[in-house]
Amino acid sequence: MYSTTMKEEVFPNCPIRHILSRISDKWSLLILYTLHNQPTVMRFNALQREIPDISQKMLTNTLRTLEEDGLVTRNVYAEVPPRVEYGLTPRALSLLPHINQLVGWAKENMADILRDRQGKKHAASS
Repeated sequence: MYSTTMKEEVFPNCPIRHILSRISDKWSLLILYTLHNQPTVMRFNALQREIPDISQKMLTNTLRTLEEDGLVTRNVYAEVPPRVEYGLTPRALSLLPHINQLVGWAKENMADILRDRQGKKHAASS
C-alpha cells in the first residue's frame, strides 16, 4: 500500500507533480543552467545563441513559463529596439544546487548510458 504522502505525489492533481513536470521539460533546466553560467543577465538573442537548437517560439514559451513560476526575471527597457534581459530569481538560485547535482550525475554516467543504448540498438537490429 502507498502511504498518504505517496498517494498525494502520484495523484494527477498533485501540485508537486505539476511543478516537477514544468521544470523537467526539454528546455527549462537547460535555460536555467545557461542563465546561471553567465556573469550577468542575458538578452534573448544571447540566450538563443547559447542554446542553438531551441526555436525562438519554444524559448519564448519556456521563458514565460519560468517567469510565471517565479524562476526567471524579465526586464524590458524602453529603447529602440526594445531591450529585454533575463536573469534568475532567488527561487531559481535555490534550485541550482540540485540542477548541478543532476548535471554531475549525468556527466558521471554518460559514457555507460551511451554504451548501454548502443548495446540495446545493436541487439534490436540483430
